[in-house]
Amino acid sequence: MASVFIPSQQRTIDNPTEISEFLKPFGIWFEQWQVAGRLQPTATDHDILEEYAPEIEQIKKKGGFVTADVINVHADTPNLDAMLQKFNKEHTHSEDEVRFTVSGKGVFHLDPEGGPVFGVTVESGDMINVPCGMKHWFNLCNDQHIRCIRFFEDTAGWTPHYVEHGVHSDFSPMCFGGSFLPQSKRIEPVIQP
Repeated sequence: MASVFIPSQQRTIDNPTEISEFLKPFGIWFEQWQVAGRLQPTATDHDILEEYAPEIEQIKKKGGFVTADVINVHADTPNLDAMLQKFNKEHTHSEDEVRFTVSGKGVFHLDPEGGPVFGVTVESGDMINVPCGMKHWFNLCNDQHIRCIRFFEDTAGWTPHYVEHGVHSDFSPMCFGGSFLPQSKRIEPVIQP
């Protein structure tokens, strides 16, 4: 289940209704879709797109998207580090970034105009968008696995536009449950004599 962590307020939001209410003023959609019992563990990308066809069509109409696909990232994904380097620095896109998490876990770190920096941890069943032009970055959690349906306004996809002097380096890239820690508050390891 999703959670929101606002480091400057040391505040965590775990209730789905409260998460949706917190995100809405920033133009961020948050929904939870049923996952349990809908897919076999061996589901292919095609199976996922077919099973979620009604939800996909609804999101396409809502956001003007023309296509959807499935991305499946795991610890054994070739060139995983290079792939993650593209998205773990603060950037924007020229269209909304919309993800429905089928399995796995990750954190969208968001830096909205006029708002605090906050992290949204997404897990299986969570659908979220990052509005066009909103500064953000993304990190995978411990097991380095996430499988998502992605939506695109252009079949060519989108590219990141990096923010000069982004604030991503001020925050720990680690996923701690639903939170991420400001670097200055990072917990140092205890060394035993």
